Amino acid sequence: MKIHDSKYDCGKKPKRKKQGNDKDKFRSTQAWQKKREEIKQRDNYLCQVCIRKLYDTHNQYTYSDLQVHHAVPLEEDFDKRLDNDILLTICERHHEMAENGEIPIQVVLDIVREQEERQKFS
Repeated sequence: MKIHDSKYDCGKKPKRKKQGNDKDKFRSTQAWQKKREEIKQRDNYLCQVCIRKLYDTHNQYTYSDLQVHHAVPLEEDFDKRLDNDILLTICERHHEMAENGEIPIQVVLDIVREQEERQKFS
């Protein structure tokens, strides 16, 4: 039995969770979890910007707060989201700098290329 119109919010109706966007959904997939671990392993669980002493590095061997950065943003080319040649392990600080454009995309791509080449010869 309805007491009031379904459009009326009496505050007792449970709130629906908002549907995440494609980026959010992707980040929770098993494919991304696996790829992220693979890239961290390729990069020896170290920030690849810090290890090169670039962009105001404080600690050359940064192995905490690591994230995997997409050099090509997901919204630009979602199809490349799992491509090794655009993924790089970096610390939270350098990730923010890369996202803001303070670390140019070409620098990130050059480091990725180095990492991919090293992996081929190891």
